[in-house]
Amino acid sequence: MNTVSGNGIDGRIAAPPADSETAAYSHADPAPLTAVAIRRGLQSGEMSMEAVLAHFLGRIEEHEGAVQAWREFDPALARVNALRQWQAHPQGLLGGVPLAVKDIIATQDYPTRYGSEIYREGVRGGDADCVARLRAAGAAVFGKTVTTEFAYFSPGPTANPHDPRRTPGGSSSGSAAAVAAGMVPLALGSQTAGSLIRPAAYCGVFALKPGFGLHSLAGIKPMAPSLDTLGWLANDADDLELMRAALLGIAYQPLPRLDAGALRLGVCRGHEWLQMEPAGATAFEAAVSRIAIAAMVSERPLPDELAGLSAAQKTVQAYEAARSFATDWEQGRARMSPSLRALIEAGQACAEVDYRAALDLGRCGAAAFEGIAEDVDALLVPAAPGEAPPGLAATGDPVFSRVWTLLGLPCVNVPGQRGPQGMPLGMQLVGRPGSERRLLAIARHLQPLLAELG
Repeated sequence: MNTVSGNGIDGRIAAPPADSETAAYSHADPAPLTAVAIRRGLQSGEMSMEAVLAHFLGRIEEHEGAVQAWREFDPALARVNALRQWQAHPQGLLGGVPLAVKDIIATQDYPTRYGSEIYREGVRGGDADCVARLRAAGAAVFGKTVTTEFAYFSPGPTANPHDPRRTPGGSSSGSAAAVAAGMVPLALGSQTAGSLIRPAAYCGVFALKPGFGLHSLAGIKPMAPSLDTLGWLANDADDLELMRAALLGIAYQPLPRLDAGALRLGVCRGHEWLQMEPAGATAFEAAVSRIAIAAMVSERPLPDELAGLSAAQKTVQAYEAARSFATDWEQGRARMSPSLRALIEAGQACAEVDYRAALDLGRCGAAAFEGIAEDVDALLVPAAPGEAPPGLAATGDPVFSRVWTLLGLPCVNVPGQRGPQGMPLGMQLVGRPGSERRLLAIARHLQPLLAELG
């Protein structure tokens, strides 16, 4: 198999020097080709599958050397998959649409390595449930994208498409970067703390973390079963809705246009606000002010008794990770990163009574959210502390996603703004359970307003 990967396995595309900016994604590049546009073009005959393939394979050839988004990629297999899927599912919601899959999610045509040296040789098997559902809708799996080790903190080689000297975030690093660089229109990821929203914010793309428990995780490496959530990324909010429809097996309907004057939004900075970087805080306040011109906006602080929610998420994650990774710990702890070993050791040392208390606080938070958000369509909350940090040795802080992941609420990253270094900034929307479609419609409405701020 002729593969290209961010880890250099049979690497056909070499990474540039660390200080190179020459292959960074150009902001002058044409607008990304969306999944909705591909579906419409293929079904109408205005677009050919060969043209779709030429576009995306060309984007990979152009940008992968700098971005290193792919853990496994075979252009010949990608072509075969796409042509086969288009021929077999011409009326499918995703018929022939290229898809990237995070490398903790099993696929039948590529090995899964979980970003770990323990599994460097790869695990073979069938498709995860989510991949099988998307293939049934016609999606063409292009390859596996780089994840951090076991979807925790230790990063792979992936760089931010807007500046290869900066992190793309994690743990869905490769998925966010591949979408941001226009290599694919859709990518699967996951979130246990902030692994979808943060990289989406850093890379300037949309991401949906659905409410907890809505989609099967069978075939996905578990970390913390009380928190783990499947999600996906795209350059367009309607593409996220198309993917949601395909996964649920329902008809796709374009997102509704909203009456801005009737839109009600709450602002929640959270108890972690002091961890915002100055530029991030300035941008957030500017975004709130701009949105308030077009919608009804009100303050919705979290009560003081919920100040421990972020710490509770960390407790649940560590406790459950120690048990999910028990076999890996016994057989391969020497090949684990220091950060992963520290997480597992913290979970092993955590008393069950503290774990249960953390879960209880999460349930209290979810109940309190119903009152806080009962008369608004969504909350506006930070997506990340600021712009993507320099360097590839870390993936940034998930602090502004921990609370909402613990509460199991649907979240969307809305791109559009840029920080003082010209890097993307995101705004996070948080909604009530079952409000995914509404959140995506709001996200599509807000994105042009954020883009006006530059």
